[in-house]
Amino acid sequence: MKLVTTWFGVFILDEDEIVEKILFPKEAEEIAKRMKTIQNKRILAEEEEMAGGKQVFVFDERLVMIGEMLFDNPPFISPDDHDFSSQLLNQAMIIVGKDMVRTSGSPDQQILQAIRAMDDFDKTINLLSERLHEWHEINFPELSKLVSEKDYFNLIAEHGDRESILANSKIDIPDSMGSEIEPEDAEAMKMMAGNILKAIETREDLEKFVQKRMEAFAPNTTQIAGPLIGARLISLAGSMEKLAKMPTSTVQILGAEKAFFKHIREKVNPPKHGIIFQNPVIHRAPYWQRGNISRALSSKISMAVKVDFFGDGKMIADELQKDLERKVAEIKKKYPEAPAKKRNPTPSHRTGQKPGGRPGGNRQGGHDNRRDSRGGGDRRKGQSGQGRKYDSRRKKN
Repeated sequence: MKLVTTWFGVFILDEDEIVEKILFPKEAEEIAKRMKTIQNKRILAEEEEMAGGKQVFVFDERLVMIGEMLFDNPPFISPDDHDFSSQLLNQAMIIVGKDMVRTSGSPDQQILQAIRAMDDFDKTINLLSERLHEWHEINFPELSKLVSEKDYFNLIAEHGDRESILANSKIDIPDSMGSEIEPEDAEAMKMMAGNILKAIETREDLEKFVQKRMEAFAPNTTQIAGPLIGARLISLAGSMEKLAKMPTSTVQILGAEKAFFKHIREKVNPPKHGIIFQNPVIHRAPYWQRGNISRALSSKISMAVKVDFFGDGKMIADELQKDLERKVAEIKKKYPEAPAKKRNPTPSHRTGQKPGGRPGGNRQGGHDNRRDSRGGGDRRKGQSGQGRKYDSRRKKN
């Protein structure tokens, strides 16, 4: 028996013959509702009803809970045979499309785009900063070691070359190793430094925007994880809904995908934490406590996200915070000291043992007491069996 779902109904087929069917209502809104359910990888009520008590084969991975997967194309069922028109399908698809557009403007998508824009600004600022350092060090290589990074950009944006900076600041370098540059070069560097400062200012404004939106949209998550970590978790998951449906173990390692895949491929130790490592409760803890604390924190974050998404504004952050602090205190009390390091096994050349084999005999006076593997005789000169070889053709007495 095969279970086949189309846009207009659910069918049970036996040898490509329809034996049972449930047709959807001939309304665009009802069909659109079922199409969105399928897009969200959920099982329709009609599918559960048709599969109930039967052994069926299915053609969609989302249905593996109710049937056995067939890796083949489902049989074609014509909508015209059941009085469903293509015009009704078009109306339903328009409703689904409009809903997708409205969803893309939801608060979590705004936060997702803002956090990704911040990451783009970070990359741009780092790239331009590196280029400006290399360029300006031709003229004033000592400056970057004497002032902070932001003061470095401000001095160059305002004054440009070494002579102007020394004349208009408290910096005193009697003999710089830099070379002279033309005024046009100094103007170009001033413009570049100014653009970097504008990028830094824009990035800071975006960070304030993310913090403000997170406090309004996900207050529990913001209090437990922090606004930026919470926003990055939403970005990594793809949406607040996807994050709310993730298991705690996945939330714990979001952002550490490369390390996780390396663990799968090369059998190295799995990662203990992903982006949540930036939370002070983890990165300030000793290394041997971080795994347990990461599990506790990810559990509370997962609860907070679910309440923010499904809980209609309910606040449980204070309760979660107290429980987290209690668990962290228990972990620190239980593991106050670093575990003893495991000793590596003694190399085989020191024990006289071949890898995968049995220990050899004692070595005394430079001689080896091990038996000859070919004849069982002792290798030392003067012992019986010296030079004898095993002959497989010799019969036993």
